[in-house]
Amino acid sequence: MSTLPNLLRSLLLTCIFSFLAPVFLVGLLLASFVLIRYLPPLEAIGTGGVEQLSHFLQIFGSGSTLQGLTVIGLVCSVVGVLFDTYTFYRLQNLRDH
Repeated sequence: MSTLPNLLRSLLLTCIFSFLAPVFLVGLLLASFVLIRYLPPLEAIGTGGVEQLSHFLQIFGSGSTLQGLTVIGLVCSVVGVLFDTYTFYRLQNLRDH
């Protein structure tokens, strides 16, 4: 019975970090495009990057950029939890044999 708290703690941490990783990655990418936009020779690249990234997120968010980012984060979180559950299951089976 002591494995249940370990599993829940592991799932909670995996859920949080799997959600935050893509959100920070997209945020970092967006921030870099915004900063590139302020350099005169690279202004077109920065503006195009912000527009393309915004359009990409709007596809997943039904027209909303923030909702698209949330959907991507939640999907990555679910996948991370599934991988963690599978790993925990395999670890329990390998200990028994």
